Amino acid sequence: MNIFEEVKGAKTIGLSGHVRPDGDCIGSVMGLSMYLKKVCPEAQIQVMIEKPADIFQCIKGVEEISSDFVPVTDQFDIFIALDSEKTRLGEAEKFFDGAKKTINIDHHISNAGGCGDANYVVPDASSASELVFDVIDQKELIDEEIAKALYIGIMHDTGVFQYSNTSPKTLRTVAELLSYGFDFSKLIDQTFYEKTHVQNQVLGKSLLDSKLMMGGKCIVSMIDKETMDFYQVCSHDLDGIISQLRYTKGVECAIFMYPLGENEFKVSLRSNGNVDVAKAASAFGGGGHVRAAGATLTGTYEEIVTRLSAEIAKQF
Repeated sequence: MNIFEEVKGAKTIGLSGHVRPDGDCIGSVMGLSMYLKKVCPEAQIQVMIEKPADIFQCIKGVEEISSDFVPVTDQFDIFIALDSEKTRLGEAEKFFDGAKKTINIDHHISNAGGCGDANYVVPDASSASELVFDVIDQKELIDEEIAKALYIGIMHDTGVFQYSNTSPKTLRTVAELLSYGFDFSKLIDQTFYEKTHVQNQVLGKSLLDSKLMMGGKCIVSMIDKETMDFYQVCSHDLDGIISQLRYTKGVECAIFMYPLGENEFKVSLRSNGNVDVAKAASAFGGGGHVRAAGATLTGTYEEIVTRLSAEIAKQF
């Protein structure tokens, strides 16, 4: 796909990513929007996603994100869904559905066919940010800010290049991005590893309350609403807990969840390789990758753990 050829002539272009946006979602959306502003200077370009975590303030333009989902037009000429299929766009889904033309750039195996009029979906790619780099034909227009946004996206979705989705192509892409001279070490610390004291407290409680199952092959933990209220944390503050659970020796699969509402939980799944967590998540309407997936499930904590455990146990 050549993204300029797909959007050429458009007067209004909307971009969005999935609900509860992570580093790859933010990086891919912002990197592409900055590029489109260069190649389509006459077009109105609007990014519509939920408010990013504060750690992503280092990405240029995040303060211009329309987190109130008030559109600049009655109908977008082009609407682009990144790092997601349309049903995970939240408030932006209706603008995607109403656009004259839709484009989908994604790397989730659960969205292999794409959901747009034009699709660039590569399930074995490291990230949507890597795919954005692919579709930029005029590489000479990439600047330090675009490179930084895409680097953050790739770095987050590969777990600082240690997950199995890190390919030789991924590293060649990263090498090109690093040539723009930004302080990549500082970005890793600030956006991936650095935590506030409260975030570390919540992480500690999650680890203390965790339970081993299936002979130590699976670990599960949950933060309830009372704890979130006590520490005054939101979903962004829980990022990284699932990865830390996965590092437990002997564990093949980690489960972490937190409440979205009454008997409704956001569930994150991680695998060390022997469990396909995307397959487990898809059984409950979720999706993702072999080693990282998620879903929204209803029921009590105990009921959800029982249902997930039964699905995961099939793979042991």
